Amino acid sequence: MKTLFPPYAHPSPELELDAETWVVREQPGDRRTLHQSLGRIDLDWGSRSLADVLADVDAWRADGVEGLFLDRAPAGSGGVGPVALTVRLAARRGLHRVVLNPGVPTHPLYRDLGVRICTFEGPWSAYQSWDGDGVRPGDGHIVYGVPAPLLTAARRLMGRRGAGFGLATDAGPRIPATAPAAA
Repeated sequence: MKTLFPPYAHPSPELELDAETWVVREQPGDRRTLHQSLGRIDLDWGSRSLADVLADVDAWRADGVEGLFLDRAPAGSGGVGPVALTVRLAARRGLHRVVLNPGVPTHPLYRDLGVRICTFEGPWSAYQSWDGDGVRPGDGHIVYGVPAPLLTAARRLMGRRGAGFGLATDAGPRIPATAPAAA
């Protein structure tokens, strides 16, 4: 399965979206595609209040997304509890597809949550020299800033490194200044 993650780099208009593509949406109500979508929730490395995160879960559920992209997730053992609670409550609300994005390998306890995990997020320059320590086959990789002529090579490298899903893009990162509204 391939998954497209455009919260930082929106896909090029030339990129054809197929039935296996999942699109990450920034805010409820911004649906511009009929593709399967995940609602992005910024966990701010574990510093957002659980009440705010759960309000976002409810807003995405009301919006009709198929799952959640938990972005800027904590990777250490101290963040497992709140992330696990978020995953359980999302499932109770019918949002069973959850992707966790700490952008780095996580503490092994996160593997027990039964979610997909993005274990690399960063620029092409860092990805080329990345040793992949701590990742497992099937983990996600988000690579931005790839020179356009090297996009195919980047996707092949992702495959050789065992990425089960992810995004390679020539665009740069786009990190929002504030967390998405809970509306």
